[in-house]
Amino acid sequence: MRTSPVWSPEQYGTYADERGRPYADLVGRVRAENVRTVVDLGCGPGGLTVTLREVWPEAAIVGVDNSPQMLEAAQEFADDHLTFELGDVREWSVEPGSLDVIVTNATLQWVPEQLELLPGFVRALRPGGWLAIQIPGNGNAPSHAILRELAGTGPYAEYAKDASLRPDVPGPAEYVDALSAEGCVIDAWETTYFHLLHGDNAVLEWVKGTGARPVLQTLPDDLRQQFEAEYGARLAEAYPQRDHGTLLPFRRIFAVAQKVAQKKEG
Repeated sequence: MRTSPVWSPEQYGTYADERGRPYADLVGRVRAENVRTVVDLGCGPGGLTVTLREVWPEAAIVGVDNSPQMLEAAQEFADDHLTFELGDVREWSVEPGSLDVIVTNATLQWVPEQLELLPGFVRALRPGGWLAIQIPGNGNAPSHAILRELAGTGPYAEYAKDASLRPDVPGPAEYVDALSAEGCVIDAWETTYFHLLHGDNAVLEWVKGTGARPVLQTLPDDLRQQFEAEYGARLAEAYPQRDHGTLLPFRRIFAVAQKVAQKKEG
């Protein structure tokens, strides 16, 4: 099992409604019928995974995550049809042809070799099965650019520079090419959500639960407080709070694929 940051279900749950909308939009494009088996790779604290019971009430659903903290929080949703297990998306595998649907939401952006994983995901699907992927595509947004710049300067760089770096993510066209080669029909797109957040320094609270967390965890306590104060001040300038809230534009990339043929050899 590979290591990962210690995630906080409580912090991640901040602005849960806004985080949940891309998941609903993703799953809404899956046209699967007679679904018996579903896996949610990178299920987090389970609050979104549990919504799959409403979509496929007869299915056995498994949520997989590599964070014990997230899985502990997810157990409140577990029942006879919904279970959770510890696993790393880079090492996960099941019997070929055994699944009807695989969902992976806001997870693969952490995996540099994610396109190399797609053939294995498709092999896990039965003919006619579905793979649904959503990743953030906002790596050049001010929230991330400021994070990288600040983490690369003293006195933080010694601890945080590497933790601030993120792999380049595929665009919709790259998903189309990769999944078409695996015998799938693809629906790929991108969307920029304009989230209206409420609360003081709302964007800081948002990124503390996701993109900034690996950086913050690498810093000693005294530097973490200093970094958060400086980072927060710069975010407040980049994303000004207005009477009606703070606007956060957030680009996301989607790919929904149906396996309709065996991969051609040669």
